[in-house]
Amino acid sequence: MQQFRIRPEEPGDWWEVEALYDLCFAPGREALSSYRLRDDVPPVSGLSMVVRDAEEILAGAIRFWPVHVGASDALLLGPVAVHPTHQGEGLGAFLIREGIVAGREMGWQRVMLVGDAPYYSRFGFSRLHGVEMPPPTNPERVLGMDLTPGGWENVRGAVTRWRK
Repeated sequence: MQQFRIRPEEPGDWWEVEALYDLCFAPGREALSSYRLRDDVPPVSGLSMVVRDAEEILAGAIRFWPVHVGASDALLLGPVAVHPTHQGEGLGAFLIREGIVAGREMGWQRVMLVGDAPYYSRFGFSRLHGVEMPPPTNPERVLGMDLTPGGWENVRGAVTRWRK
């Protein structure tokens, strides 16, 4: 098994991570509504992570962003990507699990994403009702999980950009 090292993303990783996202996702990814929530908002420091192999080559990355849902705060997970040469090795799942643990340890109460329920349900994500992502997001793909007991209880409303 190849050795990997996970660590928080640093400013010097930014463009390499962006290149990985360009490689792994379809052109126009930045036109998605979730990217409007990220415009001019930095990812959560210490929570966005990179995985590097033994040669220090970027193997995967995950980012988390602060957002508001109605009057509450939440983490927005994504994107998460694994370099094609390392896909199928469990790195994406590892990054998601580590990110969830780190978010909980940092005191966040809830995390959400836009994705496929069959894939993300294994981590504890389920459909959020009453949480409205900007259009044209399919409501069936708006998923969340509690980082603390009852984290999503009574949280409803539009998802908006972070302002603090």
